[in-house]
Amino acid sequence: MSESGAGTGAASHGRAAAVLAAARPAAPWRLGAGFLLPFALVVAVFFLIPAVLTVILSLTDVSVATGLRDFRWVGLENYRRILTDPVAGLVLRNTLLYVGATLTLFNVGLALVLALATAFLPQRWGGFFRAVWLLPRITPSVVYVLMWKYFAAEPPYGVINQVLAALGLPAGGNWLYEHPWPMVIAINGFVGASMGMIIFSAAIQAIPREQLIAAQVDGAGTWALVRRVVLPQLRWPALFVAAYQTLSLLASYEYILLATDGGPGFYTTEVWALYAFHTALSNYFGNAQYGLGAALATVLVVIGLVASVLYLRFFNFRQLTQRPRIEVS
Repeated sequence: MSESGAGTGAASHGRAAAVLAAARPAAPWRLGAGFLLPFALVVAVFFLIPAVLTVILSLTDVSVATGLRDFRWVGLENYRRILTDPVAGLVLRNTLLYVGATLTLFNVGLALVLALATAFLPQRWGGFFRAVWLLPRITPSVVYVLMWKYFAAEPPYGVINQVLAALGLPAGGNWLYEHPWPMVIAINGFVGASMGMIIFSAAIQAIPREQLIAAQVDGAGTWALVRRVVLPQLRWPALFVAAYQTLSLLASYEYILLATDGGPGFYTTEVWALYAFHTALSNYFGNAQYGLGAALATVLVVIGLVASVLYLRFFNFRQLTQRPRIEVS
């Protein structure tokens, strides 16, 4: 064979190898990394970088008085101020009450009740009631809180007092001033319940009907069906709803800001996120303390991380993620 023929054969072989290499599927990790890269960039830009900047800012005394030129690095001084601040203890108790009551009574409790109630209705009626319960979530926050203020107003304007009077019960004054915590919890709870209701409803509908029918054939009543068949299969949705809604309640303050602004009085319904907002951006003294507000926000992030770890342990996350012992085809 001539040298030119050998060279042509080698070139053809090289081109064929290149074509095969190009047609060969990419490694699985590369494919996964390609899909995750856009989302990783979004998380980094809008979550990780702001979190790092918040921690850095919490180590300074930046405020309106110092500006961006005269501030000093104070280390952990802002955290020491939080530990010695008597208001911080009251705000922390308010936050635990707010998150615990709203989560238990509405975001998980009422959401689960609504999901169970609508799951056993005809699909048409169940979808209608779920759509109605979504109205508080899709209503603008300002309009939603103004409606509640109208409901809670003093006689003869407040709807709540009008209903009580029609039932022959004694009517009170303005419910937002006389009973602020039940009103704040209800205002936030009716919004949060809608999300849990949708997630629990989808999980219930995903349960194979054969399991429900088999339980009924074995003589299980409605309560036994719910307790023995439905609820054990809602651990994953319950973990997600509890963890997500806890973090959401810890970080949200707009409804409290619009309804009571932390009042009535001083810090009656002030929660940690609202306290950080008032400290950093809107306080009575006019000197917005960005460094101290960032320290308050950092503490809130730590509280959220601790709560997430506790949820993972409570719901036994490792057991939930184990491979099933029996493969069902």
